[in-house]
Amino acid sequence: MMTGDSDLMARIEALLATESYREHPLYPALEELHRRHQGQQRRLDRMLSIADGYQQFTHDEMRERQQQYERQLRRERKLSRISDRYQELMREHNRELHTASTHDPLTGLANRRKLTEQLGLATQRCRQEGRASCVAMLDVDHFKRINDRHGHAIGDRILAEMAAVMRRTLRVSDLCGRWGGEEFLLLLCDCTLDQARPLIERLLSQLRDLAVPADDVSVTVTVSAGIAEFQPAETELDTVNRADRALLQAKRDGRDRYRLAE
Repeated sequence: MMTGDSDLMARIEALLATESYREHPLYPALEELHRRHQGQQRRLDRMLSIADGYQQFTHDEMRERQQQYERQLRRERKLSRISDRYQELMREHNRELHTASTHDPLTGLANRRKLTEQLGLATQRCRQEGRASCVAMLDVDHFKRINDRHGHAIGDRILAEMAAVMRRTLRVSDLCGRWGGEEFLLLLCDCTLDQARPLIERLLSQLRDLAVPADDVSVTVTVSAGIAEFQPAETELDTVNRADRALLQAKRDGRDRYRLAE
């Protein structure tokens, strides 16, 4: 109620409370009007109270819904982060599985499965595009003697160090892998026998300079190699077998050298 209305009602209540005005002809009408006004005021106050309560209820409900929304949004963000992390872990796991299935765990080079796959592709290119490629088989000379004298841990370290030398020496387009034991296979892409010879000579020289400390001595190695060029009429296994026979010939001729396959 406004201040002016309050003052008016106070004056009317004062008049109605005065005994001398009770006999006035307008007294009953004024009293009835005042009573009705009070009833309307009470109803209006109740409506305002209800409206205020509803407004407060609505405000509280909206605030609760806002809080629920924010909690739900935080949960969804958390789930999204968990999902992203899980997917990244799965991708990383798949990469590790793929690496484990295609690479040698000791040297980090391609394993026999990967080499066989790439040899097949190289054979197709040789036949379809006439692109020259060579296979080189490498074997560490007297590796069993090294293992027996210095232990398998030193032997494993030598193989790992050799792998590092091969990665540094070979071209980016070449593929180097561990064929098995102390034997390595090189796939030299876009390379003829004449082009392969200086590459293998440089690699054998680099491997001769390799020295792995073992106790109070440094262990050095030499490597024998056989090289064969892909022929359109043969399979990749035929080429590998010719390179392997050339490797055996290098061993017979005194080791620490390479031979070319016929």
